[in-house]
Order: sequence, then C-alpha cells, then structure tokens
Amino acid sequence: MAAGGTNDTVITAAFKGCGSSQCARTGVIHRMLFPLPLRVACSLLAWLALYAWFCHRYKRRNYEWSCRLVTLTHGILATCLSAYIGFIDGPWPMSHPGSPNTTLQVHVLCLSLGYFLFDLCWCVYFQTEGALMLAHHLVSILGITASLALGESATEVNAVIFGSEITNPLLQARWFLKEMGCYHSLTGDVVDFFFVVLFTGVRIGVGAWLMYCELASPKPRWYIKLGGVIMYAVSWVFMVSICRFARRKSMKKYHAWRSRRSDEIYLKTNGHLKNH
Repeated sequence: MAAGGTNDTVITAAFKGCGSSQCARTGVIHRMLFPLPLRVACSLLAWLALYAWFCHRYKRRNYEWSCRLVTLTHGILATCLSAYIGFIDGPWPMSHPGSPNTTLQVHVLCLSLGYFLFDLCWCVYFQTEGALMLAHHLVSILGITASLALGESATEVNAVIFGSEITNPLLQARWFLKEMGCYHSLTGDVVDFFFVVLFTGVRIGVGAWLMYCELASPKPRWYIKLGGVIMYAVSWVFMVSICRFARRKSMKKYHAWRSRRSDEIYLKTNGHLKNH
C-alpha cells in the first residue's frame, strides 16, 4: 500500500508545473474556503435533505422507514469509500496507525460525521434506540471529530468505519424484510447468516487485529487508542446479543425440523401398518 500524505501534499501533487509556494498558497486557500466545520455542516444538511425526500417519497410509511433508508444509503457509501481508502488508496491501517490524514480520508470522515450527527439527533428525538446504540454513536462522533481536529489517525478511524458499516446493509435489510412480512423465509435466513458471519469475522476478528496494531504503535494519541478500545468493547456487547439471538434461532429451527421429522415418520409408520 502507498503511504498517504497530508492534505497539502495531495493538493500540491495535483497542480503539476506550478511553483511550490503557489501550490502551498492553493492548499491554504482550499482550507480557508472549505473549513472542516463547513464540510460537516454540508454533510449534515445533505443527510437531512435525503431524509426529507424519503419522507415525501414514502408518505404512507412511518418515519423510521425513511430513516432506515438514509442509514442504508450511508452504510453502502461508507463501506465502499472506506474499503477503497484502506485497500487501494492507502495507507494500510495495520501498519500506519496515527499517520497524517489524506484529503480523501477527510472527505469520508466529514461525510460520516454529518450522518452520525443526524442519526443521533433522530434517535434521541424519537427515542427508538437504547443507551448502548447512543453510546456507540457518541463515541463515533468524538473519534471522528478528534481525528479531524488533530489532522491524523484518519487511517484507523476509516478502518473502524469500514468494520462498523459493512454489516449495516444486512441489518437494515433484516428490518425491511420484517416490515414487509418476508423475514420468516429463506431470504431472511440468508441475511441473518451473513450478518452473523460478517460481524464475527470483521468486527470481532479483524477488529482485534486493528486494536492490537493501534495499541502497539507509539504514534496514535492515547485518547484515540482509548476510543478504539471502547468501540471494540461495544462490539463485544453487541456480539453477546447476537450469539444469544443465533442460539435461539438455531434451536427454534432445530425443534421445527425435529417436529416435521417426527410427523413424517408417524405418517409413514401408519401408512405401513394400514397396508398390512
């Protein structure tokens, strides 16, 4: 993976043929015209506008339907963009934690920060989520804000966003299937299976690797490391709930299979006796 540079480095490379002083001035002007608070505010307004459009488009549905569509949209966008940053654009989060933020990383963080602000306000207003989910959103907001303010550690913060959002589309698909009465089907089983597998493999498995690299590196600030530990602990709390859900559903499927099997054996036995 190619190591990512600072915002000024990326901007300077984009303007080939110009002097270094002119490129430096261009980077300063770029930051003056588009300061981080303005970018975050634009992101928040964009998510609000999308939510308003969904509410208008699906008038017969409740407000949560529209909010879930916004969440689904962010989940897909954040997963794709953070995957591109981590796997293609660089730097690799396992080997470069605490590195300076790149321009693309900053854009993605501003995009996600605006969404988390929107979703946190929506959840608090409609009181749809518990304390754990609100804490998850609050830690995410603080972590992204700290990375943007410091100008570093966006590499691992983007990796956390990727791990958190990769299971989000499946979670929303599960909710929409329930709303449409299609959850108790093969589609619902497939969605649940891949959700459990991805959550366990990415958020717990890969998340442990990322946390180790973060704690072992001397570059990230201590509060960035603390935020990573808290996020991983929250993932484990979710994991316990998911394991309980998976066990209940597996036992229910098993008992249903045993019941059907017993009925089949009973019918075959009765039929055999009647023939004699």
